[in-house]
Amino acid sequence: MSAGIEGKVVVITGASSGLGEAAARLLSAEGATLVLGARRGDRIRKLAAELGGDGRRALAVETDVTRREQVKSLVDSAVQAFGRIDVMINNAGLMPNSPIERLKIDDWDRMIDVNIKGVLYGIAAALPHMKRQKSGHIVNVSSVAGHKIRPGNAVYAATKHAVRVISEGLRMEVKPYHIRTTVISPGAVDTELVNSVTEPDVAESVRRIYEVAIPASSFARAVVFALSQPEEVDVNEILFRPTLQEF
Repeated sequence: MSAGIEGKVVVITGASSGLGEAAARLLSAEGATLVLGARRGDRIRKLAAELGGDGRRALAVETDVTRREQVKSLVDSAVQAFGRIDVMINNAGLMPNSPIERLKIDDWDRMIDVNIKGVLYGIAAALPHMKRQKSGHIVNVSSVAGHKIRPGNAVYAATKHAVRVISEGLRMEVKPYHIRTTVISPGAVDTELVNSVTEPDVAESVRRIYEVAIPASSFARAVVFALSQPEEVDVNEILFRPTLQEF
């Protein structure tokens, strides 16, 4: 087990598949106590049951990150069940890319609601507890698209740039409370994210990029690296992509 993770109470949004599920599995193996949030309640309940054996602890709370009260309930459930929250991983996200001129406004709204407001709701739910504890770690998930932009992903890239800006502002503000912050920006990782693209031609283009996608376990290892550092070390940003990914 990695030092600094065993026994920590970790809340993860978007935990039903992909990055969130991979992080949950590895953190459980490292001895963390998990509180899993996602809209697909059946999947996180099954995952919690699987990870909760052999003396390990895991709790599932059906959560839509676009609903502020549900995100608050997720975090409050962690504190009520386990007495504290040590780590908040704001992972839930979607990527219905399209050229702006197609005016897929409903898709824009969904990305803003999940990718930006969902992160803010997670911060709002966890921060009061962490301030009271005088400790904690908030991990926000951005993307390579939060660093680079290409035709067809402007709105998604804007939401992921926003996550980086929010994370950097938060980093500077929470220093008096000994709270650490990390933003992780993955490249092409093999998850269900590609399935959220609604435009067929854009989806095909994205799938070509994802032909070199790496396993979600790569993200999980990045999370463990950030969380396992000594308390005086604050890993603020991790950017990674497949070796063969040009973008």
